[in-house]
Amino acid sequence: MPADKLHIIPSVQELLTRLTTAGFEAYVVGGSVRDWLLGKEPKDWDITTNARPDDILRIIPDGKYENRFGTVIVPIRTADGELSDVIEITTYRSEQGYSDHRRPDEVVFEDKLENDLARRDFTINALAMSLDLKLVDFFGGEKDIKHKIIRTVGEPEDRFKEDALRMLRAVRFYAQLRFSIEPKTERGIQKLAGTVKFVANERIRDELIKILSSDYPAEGVRKLQETKLLNYIIPELEEGIGMAQNHHHTSTVFEHNLSSLKHCPNTQWQVRLAALLHDIGKARTKKITNGTATFYNHEMVGAKMVQKILTRLKFSSADIERIVALVRNHMFYYNVDEVTAASVRRLIRKVGEGNLSDLIDLRVADRLGSGVAKAMPYKLRHLQYMMEKVRHDPVSVKMLKLKGDDIMKVLNMSPGPKIGAILDVLLSEVIEDPALNNYEYLERRCRELNELELTELRDKAKEIIEEKRAEEDKEIKKDYYVS
Repeated sequence: MPADKLHIIPSVQELLTRLTTAGFEAYVVGGSVRDWLLGKEPKDWDITTNARPDDILRIIPDGKYENRFGTVIVPIRTADGELSDVIEITTYRSEQGYSDHRRPDEVVFEDKLENDLARRDFTINALAMSLDLKLVDFFGGEKDIKHKIIRTVGEPEDRFKEDALRMLRAVRFYAQLRFSIEPKTERGIQKLAGTVKFVANERIRDELIKILSSDYPAEGVRKLQETKLLNYIIPELEEGIGMAQNHHHTSTVFEHNLSSLKHCPNTQWQVRLAALLHDIGKARTKKITNGTATFYNHEMVGAKMVQKILTRLKFSSADIERIVALVRNHMFYYNVDEVTAASVRRLIRKVGEGNLSDLIDLRVADRLGSGVAKAMPYKLRHLQYMMEKVRHDPVSVKMLKLKGDDIMKVLNMSPGPKIGAILDVLLSEVIEDPALNNYEYLERRCRELNELELTELRDKAKEIIEEKRAEEDKEIKKDYYVS
């Protein structure tokens, strides 16, 4: 964004005006100023002032103060009263003692802006700007932004001993801004990398997500490894360092994982993380057979490892399930001459409809990460075509026109395993022929199936592997360049 187009948003201008009109100093501070100088529209606006919290609340009565750090939270609302944003206004402060390597033992309110900026992590964040757009820079942050350097305010070891999360933030800024980390700062990270164990796993997870969501996720992960932080975050990844593969791969396991992340065509961090971790099980499954390296079942071993890693780092259950499914199924078999619409429906049922396109992106990342020039071969385009063709077909019992409650009413039955077995049989038949997914047929069929024993029903519910539907949609084929 051109510099002449940048401005402080009206809501922040109003708060600065109210504070300064009341006789206090007030500045926009931190990342918003950094982004402003980079020509970016700031996402978060923070204000610092010499006004004490009680003064701030007197001037801005709708603020909330429920912490010991001097931060008042101010809600910003639209004309119709809807909450649109929150802005933090923090009293100048200094901090003393960090016995847990994360939070200050004591917070002291200050009268001078310089004392407040001196406590911040990096020079590029130790910047303030007044209402009339005058920059305050005591530590060379503007110069470091110009030269694209991440440097601590003061001694690196002091800053990282105070708050170990700052080491991860340095790598995150490295990946987001593509700035270099100043050598002394990087040496400080390497020396104190082990103290990241004092940081809550939730905070580590959040920084990792931001690295993966950046424009340079692979470079960010490599920097985690170079600074020794990766060894304390995902040590399992480092098991692949220096480990040679077979003739299909010219790089080591670790380098292949990094390269797959770099070439992942999907910008969602969950898919990128799956690309990074997809071969993590290789180090534990490698065997030499007749002089050739093999990694049998590495996807299954890897899926279990990823489950443990993501659980340890406090990822959500939904994200864990999604990423583990991608790792477990990344070796999926697809041969144009052998695979049918029914088998694609079963694959969708296995990995989830939303995950199948992610699985293709993961396969593309895997191929490009192996040095293969052609990212999207014919067979993957054909799979995309088949996915489009069957995407409205039923692939789970939830999509059946006859539900479990319906079966209980029709058969006058109580809940039990036989209801589930009947649903599985009906689904297997509907996967074979989606035209059967109508209430009348399913009701009649469930009466017939009720005559069978539970074991017979379960045998009948085995997945059908033949596909009899021959008619294909030529228009969809054209979209994916298949014939």
